[in-house]
Amino acid sequence: MKVAAVALASVTLATVVLATVASGFSRTEQVSSPTYTKDIAPLIADRCGMCHDAGGAAPFGLLTYADAKRHATQIATVTRSRFMPPWKADPDNGPFVGQHPLSDAEIDLIRRWVDGGTVEGDPRDLPAPRHWAEGWRLGQPDLIVTLPEAYTLQAEGTDVFRIFVIPLPVTKTRFVRGLEFRPGNAKVVHHANIRVDKTAASRALDAADPGPGYSGLILRSADYPEGHFLGWTPGQVAPLLPKDLSWRLDPKTDLVIETHMQPSGKKESVQPSIGLYFSDTPPTRTPAMLRLGRQTIDIPAGEKQYIVTDSYTLPVDVEVEALQPHAHYRAREVQGDATLPDGTKKPLIHIADWDFRWQHVFQYETPLRLPKGTTLSMRWVYDNSAANTRNPERPPKRAQWGQRSSDEMGDLWMQVLTRNEPDLVTLTRQFRAKVAAEDVNGYEVEIEKHPNDIGLHDDAALLYLEVGRPENAVAHFQKSLALKGGSAPAHYNLGTALSVAGRLDEAVYEYRQAIQIDASYANAHNNLGSVLLSQGKTAEAAREFREVIRLQPQSASGLANLAWVLATASRPADRDATQAVDLAERVVDLTGRRDARALDVLAAAYASAGRFDRAQDAASAALRLLPAEPLASEIRQRQDLYRQGRPYVAQDPQSRR
Repeated sequence: MKVAAVALASVTLATVVLATVASGFSRTEQVSSPTYTKDIAPLIADRCGMCHDAGGAAPFGLLTYADAKRHATQIATVTRSRFMPPWKADPDNGPFVGQHPLSDAEIDLIRRWVDGGTVEGDPRDLPAPRHWAEGWRLGQPDLIVTLPEAYTLQAEGTDVFRIFVIPLPVTKTRFVRGLEFRPGNAKVVHHANIRVDKTAASRALDAADPGPGYSGLILRSADYPEGHFLGWTPGQVAPLLPKDLSWRLDPKTDLVIETHMQPSGKKESVQPSIGLYFSDTPPTRTPAMLRLGRQTIDIPAGEKQYIVTDSYTLPVDVEVEALQPHAHYRAREVQGDATLPDGTKKPLIHIADWDFRWQHVFQYETPLRLPKGTTLSMRWVYDNSAANTRNPERPPKRAQWGQRSSDEMGDLWMQVLTRNEPDLVTLTRQFRAKVAAEDVNGYEVEIEKHPNDIGLHDDAALLYLEVGRPENAVAHFQKSLALKGGSAPAHYNLGTALSVAGRLDEAVYEYRQAIQIDASYANAHNNLGSVLLSQGKTAEAAREFREVIRLQPQSASGLANLAWVLATASRPADRDATQAVDLAERVVDLTGRRDARALDVLAAAYASAGRFDRAQDAASAALRLLPAEPLASEIRQRQDLYRQGRPYVAQDPQSRR
C-alpha cells in the first residue's frame, strides 16, 4: 500500500488521502490526522489531569500544548504499555467506580498524533478548561487534623514507608461519613493507608522513634473501622458515605497513617492533613471486611513462579461493595474469583501485571450480589528471580511474609454488606476465626526475625488465646514479662493466659504480683476475683469485686461479677438478692441493654429475688442479641429453671473435686 501525502491549505485540517488497490477494486477514504486541540487535549484532561495539573501528584504538568508536546514520545510509550493511566485491573472486571482506562483506539490515536508531528490544531477546538479543586474536594471538613511536625524525606535512596500517628481532638462519639487525605507533598507521597487505634499503643511506638512517625509494623490495635477502607492514591477521593453507612469514631482515638514515599533527588518536607466529615446520626448498617491471604509465604531466591492460594465459603448472602488486592514487589499476577453454589465462576479482580506502586481500592458501581454457599478464592503468583525487574533484592534473596516492603504479602480484602444484623454477626464470627488462625502464622514469622520485640510477643499471645491455644499464649507472655521486667501489666497478662490454661494457682500468684506493684489495678482485682470464684473461694472473690467497684464505680464488669456472686452463690450466706438486683440493673443501664451477659446476670438476680417472670423476660432479651456459644446454651438452660420457678444456683467447685 502506497501513501501519498497531500499538502493542504489549512494546517488545522491536515489530512492524508489513502489510495488502496486490491484485486482490481479501488476506493479512496479520507482520515483526519489527530490534533492536540481536538483529539488529545480532551483525553489528557479526562484521564490525566487530576494528577498532571499544576501542583498535582505527578512530577510534571500536561494541561498545555507545550507540556504535552514536550512529553509526547513519553506519553505514547507509557500509554502503549498501559503503564499510564494507572488502572491495573482487567477492563472486563467490575464495572468499578472511576474505571475509565484508555481504549485501544484511544492509545492508537495518541500514537498517530505523535507520529504525525504533534500537530497543535485550532485553539477553538480545545475543550472547556477543567478545574481540580485546590481545597477540600468534598467540601469544608468538620474536623481537620495535621501532622504536628513535618517529616523530612531523604533526597536519594529507596522508597520510604513511614507510619504517622495523629491523635484526634474528639471529646464525644461522632459518626464519620467521609475522610479526605491531603498528602502534604503530592510530589513524593505515592499512596497512604489509614487505620484507627483506640489504644495508646501506636502513639507509644511513635514517641519511641526519633522524628515524626515511626518505621516498623502496624499493631493489631490499629485497624480499619467497622468494615471500611480508608486510603488514598493520587487522584482518588472516596465519595461521602450514605448516612446509614457512616462509621463510629470514639474519643481518645488516633489515626494511624501508613505512608509510601519516593525520594525526588532533593530533601522534601512531608506534612499530611486529614479532613473528617461527620454525620449527626449513627449508622443503621455495618459492612464486614473479609481478607483472604496467607502469612506462611516463604519464596526461595530465584523462584520464578511461587503461587499462593486461599478460599472461603460464605455462610450468608452478601453484596460485595469494594475490593483491594495487596502484595509487594515480587507479585506478578493477582486473581480473585467467586464460584457460585451452582459451579458458575465470576471473576472479581484480575491484574495480569501487578505493580506495588499502583495499588487501588476497586469500588463496584453496583454492588455484586453473591448467595450463601459462594466460594471466594484468590491466586497470587510471585517471581523472586532476577528476571523480575521490580525485585527489590539484587541478587534475589529468600522472601518471607512480612509487613515491610522488602518482605512479601498476599491479601485480597473485600468489603461486603449482609442482609441483616444476624447475618453480619454470623459472618463476622466465622470469618474472624479464620483470620486469627492465619495471623498467628504471621506473628511467628515476625518473632523469628525480631525475638526481643515485646509488642510482637504480646500480640501473638492474644491471638493464641483467641484461637484456643492458651499454652502458646503463656509462653509468649512469659517471654514478654522477662523482657519487661517487673511490670504490673506483664504479670496481669501472664495471669490471664494461665487462668485460661486452667493453671489457677499460678494465675492467682501472677495477679497478686500485679496488684502488689499497682494496688489500683482494677482489672487485676477483677480477674483475681474471677479465678478465686472458680476455685470456690466466694467470700475472697466478692472482696476483690468490691475493690473493683471502689476503684471504678462505673465498671460494668465489676458490677456484673459482684451481682452474679450475690445472686448465684452456692452458700445461702453469701447471697443478697436485693443488692444483686440493684447492681445488675445498673449494669444493664450502663450497657444500654445491648450486652447479653449483663442481661443474663439480671435474669439470675431477678430469679434469686423470686421475680421469675422478669427473669424470663431478661433471659429472652439476652437471647435476642444472639450471644455466642456456650453462653447462649447456658442462658437457655437457666431460662428453663426460671419457667419452673427455680433460681439458678452455681455449683460449689469444691463439691466437684
